[in-house]
Amino acid sequence: MAAPDENSTGRPRVSARVGGISESATLAVDSKAKALKAAGRPVIGFGAGEPDFPTPQPIVEAAAAACADPRNHRYSPAAGLPELREAVAAKTARDSGYEVQPSQVLVTNGGKQAVYQTFAALLDPGDEVLLPAPYWTTYPEAIALAGGVSVVVGTDESTGYLATVEQLEAARTPRTKVLLFNSPSNPTGAVYPPEQVEAIGRWAVEHGIWVVTDEIYEHLVYGGAEHVSMPVVVPELANTCVVLNGVAKTYAMTGWRVGWMIGPDDVIKAATNLQSHLSSNVANVSQRAALEAVSGSLDAVASMREAFDRRRRTIVELLSAIPGVSCPEPQGAFYAYPSVKDLLGKEIRDSRAETSVQLAGLVLEHAEVAVVPGEAFGTPGYFRLSYALGDDDLAEGVRRMGDLLREAK
Repeated sequence: MAAPDENSTGRPRVSARVGGISESATLAVDSKAKALKAAGRPVIGFGAGEPDFPTPQPIVEAAAAACADPRNHRYSPAAGLPELREAVAAKTARDSGYEVQPSQVLVTNGGKQAVYQTFAALLDPGDEVLLPAPYWTTYPEAIALAGGVSVVVGTDESTGYLATVEQLEAARTPRTKVLLFNSPSNPTGAVYPPEQVEAIGRWAVEHGIWVVTDEIYEHLVYGGAEHVSMPVVVPELANTCVVLNGVAKTYAMTGWRVGWMIGPDDVIKAATNLQSHLSSNVANVSQRAALEAVSGSLDAVASMREAFDRRRRTIVELLSAIPGVSCPEPQGAFYAYPSVKDLLGKEIRDSRAETSVQLAGLVLEHAEVAVVPGEAFGTPGYFRLSYALGDDDLAEGVRRMGDLLREAK
């Protein structure tokens, strides 16, 4: 009898391309936490990168009105509603100073589709992508699906999780085609200063390297940090740059599934052709909601940012008070990325966690707190904690985790 993963010819039932994809670690942790809560356990989850605020009411009202409009009951252009593409172009100029044409915008089913389609449009088999780590879990999977090869450029807390031009140059080879750039960063909350953004952009232009810059957290920066868009500070890069963004984080719209990619016309045309076969248009009601979001006021965003800033300072203070935990202060997004290396190998409740995966398992089992281990982001020895949850849960969750970790000996 054939093995369960083979058919009668002895060939694998699932393709190697798709069978090699790992489950999203962040969604897996969030799903497990929700399942435990549903079973009656008081689990506090720091896993999902999802604002705990409701979508602002004017956006919801725009969607409700769109449901009743027969225009939205039919197919629409694969690249997005023309008025939404225009609004995204206008919003991009307003928020980052990057002037683009509506034809350079492709509306996608969330940011993840934008990530995949960008790499699918740019990469041929064997092309290399420089990928600073810690990195968002989806990046290497999308690169591999497109036939590319991730070349990891490691960073750590000693440099604020920022990659340097020297590191990127050391990793560059004749096969290097793309640099993936993410600032503010998921999972670290790092924000590259403007002068470093410019230096990296000029290095990319010098060597003919494309830059894919993920700006989904552009509005979530704190203190003296400043988000700048690389093609704005390096205009020569515009013809070899794709900007990724969406409404999920800024407007608390994770479930609406609207993202976009902005790039040169030929790349956007190619990606649109792919999307026309892959998924066709994004749901029209979601597009109408996104139109209201990007065209409207940023007042709701400002109030959310104020809450995130408060939680950011709280979580860093609480984590830093735990022996063996080192937590740099994030400057953007809504994640803390503490090192737990000093706790590995120590005894906690008759167990010794040798990896941050195992330590996260102990934290979930004994403290009923869900965190994502650093292995998911290419850097073992760390935890990622999202502070996009209520203030009380945040404080209680870190307290529980701290009580457990203080038992380490």
